[in-house]
Amino acid sequence: MDSMKSSASRCTLIGDIVGSRGSVDRADLHRAVEAALRQVDDAVPSLTGLRVTVGDEFQGSYATLGEALDAGLRVRLALLPDVDTRIGIGRGSVTTLDPDRGIEDGPGWWAARSAVEAAEEAAAKPATRHVRTALRVAASEDDTAVDAVNAALLCRDHLVGSCSERSIRLLRGLMQPHTTQGDLATLEGISPSAVSQRVRADGLGAVLAAHDLLRRMP
Repeated sequence: MDSMKSSASRCTLIGDIVGSRGSVDRADLHRAVEAALRQVDDAVPSLTGLRVTVGDEFQGSYATLGEALDAGLRVRLALLPDVDTRIGIGRGSVTTLDPDRGIEDGPGWWAARSAVEAAEEAAAKPATRHVRTALRVAASEDDTAVDAVNAALLCRDHLVGSCSERSIRLLRGLMQPHTTQGDLATLEGISPSAVSQRVRADGLGAVLAAHDLLRRMP
């Protein structure tokens, strides 16, 4: 029992791989996920380290909701288009049962687990098939913004899920610091105007604007 450590309220991110059982090379999939998590943890440092836990799941903890939402989108974009992920975020206190193995419990952890399940249930419906991210909060937390955040995530996920492979690459590039549309045009072998057209027509600008607002959430 001495290893159990309680924390103040924080945001727990739990993710899993969509359709991972159909992967031909699971070892290669695992390496790709670990590489993506390292990359995202460098960009948006987590409190506990963004890490693979059990099977095809991964998790991390963040001080703010905005950081958790930022990390969740970055993980998706790092792995798309070959691998898609489902992200659940829960706000609430968490108890670390085993620090060495990263085993956690508590209201915040279960809220994140519930959020993963909610995203999966939404994706099973034709109208919301692109949903990959959801938020839930523990009973002790302020839930006044939950519906608004989930509405924004629904719209954002729809746009991301509707993107072509090239648009995914452009979106991923535009989220990197100091990367310009001109830089991406050179990498893609297209004109800067073609990049601008995709930013407008494919809703990349809307995704970036929504992301900028969401990552400011306390």
